[in-house]
Amino acid sequence: MSTLDLFDLKGRRALITGSSQGIGLGLAEGLANVGVEVILNGRNFEKLNNEVSRLKTKGYDVHGVAFDVTNNLDVMRAIEKIKSEIGIIDILINNAGMQFRSSLEDYPDEKFEEILDVNIKGVFLVSKLVAGQMIKRGEGKIINISSITSEMSRPTVAPYAATKGALKMLTKGMCADWAKYGLQINAISPGFFKTPMNQALISNPEFFSWVEKRTPSGRWGNIDELVGAAIFLASKASSFVNGHTLYVDGGITSVL
Repeated sequence: MSTLDLFDLKGRRALITGSSQGIGLGLAEGLANVGVEVILNGRNFEKLNNEVSRLKTKGYDVHGVAFDVTNNLDVMRAIEKIKSEIGIIDILINNAGMQFRSSLEDYPDEKFEEILDVNIKGVFLVSKLVAGQMIKRGEGKIINISSITSEMSRPTVAPYAATKGALKMLTKGMCADWAKYGLQINAISPGFFKTPMNQALISNPEFFSWVEKRTPSGRWGNIDELVGAAIFLASKASSFVNGHTLYVDGGITSVL
């Protein structure tokens, strides 16, 4: 096996939750471009189908399965549907997530519950079922999309930061329980990236400039700059990397 063969993902199949836009869609297209059969997921049927069609016109092997990651029955049906109609899941990328910005003293209770459901419960529900299949085969890759807010926070995002801190530890916990079965479970923590979720921040000239000055690389990240990290963690190249969080942040977590 050559060194490059370690990164070969041709013939593998990946389910990426929350992949009808933003980081999830960028990762899906990046993996499809290196030969991965990709399963897109989202709750909006029309948006999901539009992206599946767009990627298929590029010659990629792509499917779309709509389900709500926070609904246990919905997840069970979807994972069984994928197994019976598409095939086994070699790679799971837990990307589905939400953000709601508000001062903590005014944060709506219902939004707090929702962000916990999507960012933590959803990862647990999907991972548990997919890991069950991977454990039987003795191999599998799970990549959780976390955030630099797993290490640092800022005003108006305390609940989001709490979920990402929990996701970092859930990643370690998955490793503790599932590594012995041949699974590798790791996380990618992006810094400030140009995504639909961050549009309000991008549209604020003062904040946009602050990020550029605060980040050692001097700029915001582009979604395609996350693809290399995903390929590494999804491939044989990371066969002894487990429970790790890889920060792709232009160095922002390294400096004051």
